[in-house]
Amino acid sequence: MFYEQRMSVPASPAELRAEYDEEFVQILETAGLEHVSMLTGIDEERLEAIGTDEQPSLSLEEAAQIQSQGADEPDPETIETMACEHLLLGMSTAVLDVDAVESELAIDLDPKEIQQKVERRAPMSFAEYVHLQHVIVGNTP
Repeated sequence: MFYEQRMSVPASPAELRAEYDEEFVQILETAGLEHVSMLTGIDEERLEAIGTDEQPSLSLEEAAQIQSQGADEPDPETIETMACEHLLLGMSTAVLDVDAVESELAIDLDPKEIQQKVERRAPMSFAEYVHLQHVIVGNTP
């Protein structure tokens, strides 16, 4: 579950995203694509593309909505809050500031954007979340 505190990550953000996509696919298969689409408002075509070469763009909020459809999962708001809190906790544990995170990111975010996204003062895509989590957890002792 992407919102849980991680102590290790795979070698690349792409591998981390693939791991999360596998979880999403399992949730979609169990709960039903049409049902999840109806509850989340995410188009079925986008949900079907998860885990394929046609990777859909998801917001962190949408990823939380999908995750919340799994068995015994918290509500989407709680998932999103926990995910961001674990990023902040990870930065503290790894003694990373936003400049250090920015210097290792494979995507283009400046330190101010990173701070705003992690503190939930700006929207975050799920891809951005995965990249941030990969850098932060990858630097945790």
